[in-house]
Amino acid sequence: MDTKQYFYRNVIFSKQGKTISIVDIHNPKNDKEELDPWLGMVLQLADGQHTIEQLLQFMATQYNGSPPQNLKQTVESVVERMAQNRIIMLTEKPTELPYYLSMPYELLDIEKAKKELTKDKVELN
Repeated sequence: MDTKQYFYRNVIFSKQGKTISIVDIHNPKNDKEELDPWLGMVLQLADGQHTIEQLLQFMATQYNGSPPQNLKQTVESVVERMAQNRIIMLTEKPTELPYYLSMPYELLDIEKAKKELTKDKVELN
């Protein structure tokens, strides 16, 4: 995996405490797809401004100087699965997120987000 790539989210997410879910902006009361903590962490950090290498460095700091030996493989596996499912996208350059992807659902101006989605002709979960 090319860890110099940038990664950005391609779905609208909800953050309730430590729980991260994928949410349908048009039907937010429907069942949310709750993500496992690893996937949720990567999704939150997928702001388009950081590389996978920076993600690896950040994750390593979460273990008080003793990251697991398989941390790199685990993070790369998570990123690959999320990219295959188009939850995140990988790119060679930093990417500015549109308003509707820039923050959790709970912080969005929903009407503004829906207008921008329509303008961009995007259908997201």
